[in-house]
Amino acid sequence: MYSLVFYVPETHLESVKQALFLVGAGSIGDYSQCCWQIKGQGQFCPNNQATPYIGERGIVEKVDEYRVEMVLKDELKEGVTSALLAAHPYEEAAYHFIPVQS
Repeated sequence: MYSLVFYVPETHLESVKQALFLVGAGSIGDYSQCCWQIKGQGQFCPNNQATPYIGERGIVEKVDEYRVEMVLKDELKEGVTSALLAAHPYEEAAYHFIPVQS
């Protein structure tokens, strides 16, 4: 299994989670749509080649975002990655997978 960790602006929190739940992420035993989330602040500075969803090139931007964590089975990793990138509003979504024991 993996734990997926990603960061998303509040405006897209529910739609991104739903996209991931639809492809099987967040299922633990007899429970579905399981996740953990916490609100925080992300920071980034788009370079001159960027097409930022939020902010302007060359200016540091701070955004209220959520850190979301959910588990998934190994065989779902590719589909979950595709669903995340399709649903996420950012040009460069920040996410990572952590292997976990089930």
